[in-house]
Amino acid sequence: MDAASVRELARRFFDCIEQGDIEGFAACYAPDVEIWHNTDGETQNLEANRVGITGMVSRIADRVYDDRRVEVFPGGFVQQHVLRGTRVHDGARLNMPACVVCAVADGRITRVDEYFDSAQLAEFRKGV
Repeated sequence: MDAASVRELARRFFDCIEQGDIEGFAACYAPDVEIWHNTDGETQNLEANRVGITGMVSRIADRVYDDRRVEVFPGGFVQQHVLRGTRVHDGARLNMPACVVCAVADGRITRVDEYFDSAQLAEFRKGV
């Protein structure tokens, strides 16, 4: 894939999550994708990640991936952003800076390494 196509994949992936388009975000993944989290050291498959994102979408309204900075490298991209939203159960406004490293092959994301601040992630998960 050329750099423009990788940037488009990154844009589409995060836009789908913002919009709550679960099928659209999942379609950006290769079927055997692995998603790793720095906060727990766990690696998820597509279905486990779909459940997690579905839960986040139901708990956090007004989702915006703000301040997106994407750098393309051979075989993938890195995106830094601030995820902003409103916690549904109490109306709290949230901000979570993050860095996501994605490997890409054949037009799909094959691996994601997510780096979040654990304290900010805990705020996003309050009330679960």
